[in-house]
Amino acid sequence: MDDRVFKVLFICTGNSARSILAEALMNALGHGRFRAWSAGSHATGQVNPLALATLQQLDIPADGLRSKNWDEFAQPGAPALDFVFTVCDQAAGELCPVWPGQPMTAHWGLPDPAAVAGSDAWKARAFMDTALVLKRRIELMLALPLQQLERLSLQNELDQIGRASA
Repeated sequence: MDDRVFKVLFICTGNSARSILAEALMNALGHGRFRAWSAGSHATGQVNPLALATLQQLDIPADGLRSKNWDEFAQPGAPALDFVFTVCDQAAGELCPVWPGQPMTAHWGLPDPAAVAGSDAWKARAFMDTALVLKRRIELMLALPLQQLERLSLQNELDQIGRASA
């Protein structure tokens, strides 16, 4: 049995909502087979409280979550990454740092729930909808036979997951 732990980085611009949700979901759902982090190209420095409330509703641990700049993961000594996923269109279009480990990349873009206007209930619904789509995409990834897929096949599967909706 392969005891390898896959290292995953989720990226968006502010690292306050989507990428934070994805980090927490992957760490919880990956059951030790995956170690996830999140980062932003222009990190806000704070996690959106609605992201934390959404994770709490889903019974997903949020301990240690923090908004951080993606440069942290391109420094010497940073973890060698296996996968890097952009979860917003803006970050997908930016020139990314060189990631250690030559990770596979895919775009799993979603609208920003923090940009939703309206009532508190409407905003909370946007965060939950985003979390549920991310959860489904992560579950699809976790179901892949990662050790058995060739790199090109795996890249195709990851791209397909990014196009999947809830």
